[in-house]
Amino acid sequence: MAFVQLAEGELRYQLDGPLDAPVLVLSNSLGTDLHMWDIQMPAFTAHFRVLRFDTRGHGQSLVTEGPYSIEQLGRDVIALLDALDIQRAHFCGLSMGGLIGQWLGIHAGDRVQRLVVCNTAAKIGTLEVWNPRIETVLRDGPAAMVALRDASIARWFTADFAAANPHQTKQITDMLAATSPEGYAANCAAVRDADFRQQLALIKVPTLVIAGTEDAVTPPAGGRFIQNHVQGAEYAEFYAAHLSNVQAGAEFSDRVLAFLLAD
Repeated sequence: MAFVQLAEGELRYQLDGPLDAPVLVLSNSLGTDLHMWDIQMPAFTAHFRVLRFDTRGHGQSLVTEGPYSIEQLGRDVIALLDALDIQRAHFCGLSMGGLIGQWLGIHAGDRVQRLVVCNTAAKIGTLEVWNPRIETVLRDGPAAMVALRDASIARWFTADFAAANPHQTKQITDMLAATSPEGYAANCAAVRDADFRQQLALIKVPTLVIAGTEDAVTPPAGGRFIQNHVQGAEYAEFYAAHLSNVQAGAEFSDRVLAFLLAD
């Protein structure tokens, strides 16, 4: 377990894979931690030095007063790269991590070699979705996080996958119950306020967009919108709900590797 010291506290990270391999940064979704990528690690570390981290407000990283912004979270990624003396890296983020990836592509493209954004959109949800959730979490604390965990199963996975993989489903959703209520609410605000619909054309790095056919949180139309507004972007869609990296597993990993390893 390792930490980088930011101005306000520590950011937890983990590095795996060959020391001399290109770096691939993985960014977690809202309500999970760096272990949401465990299923990808054998495939990804065969080719890359993989850098995972707990986004501010999640896992064992710092929890500071909210609300947060995607810019703030993106600057945390740059600070992490700077601290580890990594000038450029590939970046793959899912949901909120995909918003962070979009911000990096728009504002820090010189630090990104190839960009993968998964189960995300240029704008996710509405005030009517986010504000009541933020209010409930701040009011009810850990009890609200447990309730969100139980409700997340149907959002994060299709019913057939959840029924066939109860242990794996529980491992992932337990991350949500363990998330700091204050950190979760602060990150909800970051997702609520992010809107890159008018800026996507500024992304010039090679980009792959991944969507889940059954994703009600960020439907495929949002991924297609990103593809249509980022010049040359590629698109892939898997039978999955919101956490396509978990549900599509090896198929997801293979498609990401094919994109990152392309000439």
